[in-house]
Amino acid sequence: MRPPLRIAILECDTPIESVDKRYNGYYGLFSQLFRECAKSLGLDPEAGLDITRWDVVHAQEYPKLEDVDAIVQTGSKHDSFENDPWILKLVEYTQKALQDNRVKLLGICFGHQIIGRALGVKVGRSDAGWELAVCDMDLTDQGKKLFGKDKLRIHQMHRDIVYSCPPNVIPLGSSPKCALQGMYLPGKLITVQGHPEYNGFIVTEIVNKRTRDGAFSKEQSEDALARTELAHDGFDILVIFLQFLLGEIE
Repeated sequence: MRPPLRIAILECDTPIESVDKRYNGYYGLFSQLFRECAKSLGLDPEAGLDITRWDVVHAQEYPKLEDVDAIVQTGSKHDSFENDPWILKLVEYTQKALQDNRVKLLGICFGHQIIGRALGVKVGRSDAGWELAVCDMDLTDQGKKLFGKDKLRIHQMHRDIVYSCPPNVIPLGSSPKCALQGMYLPGKLITVQGHPEYNGFIVTEIVNKRTRDGAFSKEQSEDALARTELAHDGFDILVIFLQFLLGEIE
């Protein structure tokens, strides 16, 4: 019997109150989804996965690399290009993890950008503005091979981007508002700019709150809310992520 896959969830933010209450943070959300993915792969979701929680914003606590097999960096309302002490610490830790020969990394949205920054490429605001709710992601040849689809539909919630693909890293896809929607390094990392873990409830709650706070215009809000409940490939993406972490996909 194989030992459990040790996954460290690096929580780069606390979700808005209604989402946090329902899911117990990004840790709770990813834990639930990865266990559902494990079931779909015929694995014991409890014995097969050892998922731990790390607050990298406030507590700034990290697992020792020798104690984990995989690191998941979550989304965040914070800016990946800022130089706050906790962000610089996260970038430094990510660089160490990238140099480790064994540990694999997954990056989602902010996490995708932090991995890009750790690999030395520019991250920052996009001139194209916000990309919200379910959107199409056009896949590269490697993206089609990895995900087994011609294109993906995935929830988005960002206006920051990774400007270019780092050397020796493979781009996975693009969209009209974001030229680099994901990155791939066989045996080492997969990232996506979108949110495969998000669902209609989560995105609706975020859009409504940010509209009330003045971050989104009425037109932006209405456009996004019209697409929050569209079918998307989030679960299928997470299954691929788990297979990658398990070594079933290179």
